[in-house]
Amino acid sequence: MLIRRERALTAIEIMLDVAFHAGRAGTVSAADLAERLGQARRGLEPLLQILARTGMLDSIRGPRGGYRLGRPARDITLAEIAATMTEVAGAGPDVKTGSAASLAAIADAAWMAADQAAVEALRAVTLEDLVRQAVAAGLPRPVPEPVSYAI
Repeated sequence: MLIRRERALTAIEIMLDVAFHAGRAGTVSAADLAERLGQARRGLEPLLQILARTGMLDSIRGPRGGYRLGRPARDITLAEIAATMTEVAGAGPDVKTGSAASLAAIADAAWMAADQAAVEALRAVTLEDLVRQAVAAGLPRPVPEPVSYAI
């Protein structure tokens, strides 16, 4: 998996924001998400759709709709999130010959080893781990709205 850094990081930020602000019970609107991440909503929509299609997010319709985690945060690894943003490149014909081909093979092997190490590191961290880090860093969590009844 060749990780597209910008998209993978944005997807991880989206998932962390949803886990931190909504979890599995509440929802986060795309507008609030975009505002907190400092990005345009139109730019986040394709990523939100991909995350929803893969089951990492649930998309809830309606006036109080938005996005929530599709699975518990402890079951979602950063490697899974990054994998949703991976672009599969088609293998073209190898036109290199001689020493150029040998050097390309050596460089490719080094790249693949580095890529595998990155995937293993991301596989060891869950979304729940990041939420704990955010809480430990003192980031304020949203206060649930108090239930009030009027008769």
